[in-house]
Amino acid sequence: MYAMEQTHSPSQSKLLPWVVVLTATLFFFYEFVLMNMFNAIDGGLARTFSVDATKLGYLSASYFYADVIFLFPAGLLLDRFSTRKLILVSMGLCVGATVGFALSPFFWMAVSFRFLSGIGNAFAFVSSLRLAARWFEPRHLALVTGVIVTFSMLGGVIAQTPLTVAAHALGWRHAILVTAAIGFLFILLIWRNVKDYPKGFEQQYVREQQDLHSMGVLRTIRLAIRNRQNWCAGIYTCFLNLPVALFGSVWGIPYLVQAHGYNITQASYVTSMVFAGTIVGSPLVGWFSDYIGRRRLPMFLGGIISLAIILIIMYMPNLDLWSLIILFFAIGLTTSSQVIAYPMITESNPSVLTGGALGFGSMLIMSGYAIFQPVFGKMMDLYWDGKIVNHIPVYSPSDYRFALWIMPIGFILGLVAVLLTRETHCQPLAHLAATNMDEK
Repeated sequence: MYAMEQTHSPSQSKLLPWVVVLTATLFFFYEFVLMNMFNAIDGGLARTFSVDATKLGYLSASYFYADVIFLFPAGLLLDRFSTRKLILVSMGLCVGATVGFALSPFFWMAVSFRFLSGIGNAFAFVSSLRLAARWFEPRHLALVTGVIVTFSMLGGVIAQTPLTVAAHALGWRHAILVTAAIGFLFILLIWRNVKDYPKGFEQQYVREQQDLHSMGVLRTIRLAIRNRQNWCAGIYTCFLNLPVALFGSVWGIPYLVQAHGYNITQASYVTSMVFAGTIVGSPLVGWFSDYIGRRRLPMFLGGIISLAIILIIMYMPNLDLWSLIILFFAIGLTTSSQVIAYPMITESNPSVLTGGALGFGSMLIMSGYAIFQPVFGKMMDLYWDGKIVNHIPVYSPSDYRFALWIMPIGFILGLVAVLLTRETHCQPLAHLAATNMDEK
């Protein structure tokens, strides 16, 4: 059946696929700044809106609630409509919502605009992966995915020290407005450089659309949901992504300031190491997986080592600044094994369903942000003594340590998930795809 084929016509230029995919990844880069900016501005938000850790967690997580709701529909739309046009529309929504967030006079307005940004973000990563599946051969997908994640993680780095310095110098509102202006420039670059597919792909694209039309929306949804690979790979990545979701996005800087006594700038150096480790690790792990022709082994090893590192961070006494920098870099490096889950999903589904399958997997992945950011805040408030300094809640090291147990428990669950996956050997599981496609 044609829908199972994953042929790729060579483009006229070896550079063009990278130009297309990396320009599209500017969207995900921008969204990674928005995703992780609360580390830099949470103090300003707490003072402006007079909120505690629980409400701050809900404000940040409202972005991810929208992600979880819209990621699966976004994947289905990306299978059926122009990827380029969907990127431009959704990124325009994100930039507009960023301006609205920066200008919000009330907490409920900030939550609303944060939610709208999350709707746009639903298209960011999946669109890059959808383009990568069309512009690159399957045997290179883990490496390309690693490069996409590395490029986007630079946005996470920008959201740490640079945004912290900007928020301190300009105020959090003006710093976010500058971010929105950069997003507008990215829209222009995407409009100029991104193409839906390479030359020679036209006939395959037409046949894919015919297959999708004959299958219908409900059947494509059912096929994505019934595939155990999508569930297990998504759950694994959800839990391995917790250091970015918790340390990198919201709680890393407050934890280091209040539990370890560092100033905000020093703390931002440490949290940025999570992203630096992921920047180094993502293409390295992707290349290694492609090289050995295995997906499960590097995913399992990444989970085991990450579990050991987070326990050291939580319980090793008297860690100095450089030790924390090394440990945060190391956990970013080892949790980079999560990037392998994306090519695993691509290889475990018919090519015609790539967007929908990735959207479903990403929905599971981003649920980690939506669930665990407010849960972390709730766990911190559970035994909090109510201390407030300069309108900012102050928590004890034991409050943070209790909440941090989310991560080792999550890593263990991630290891269980990867043990339940099937090895793809870096090739499409044609027999599994055939079974799914013939299913009634």
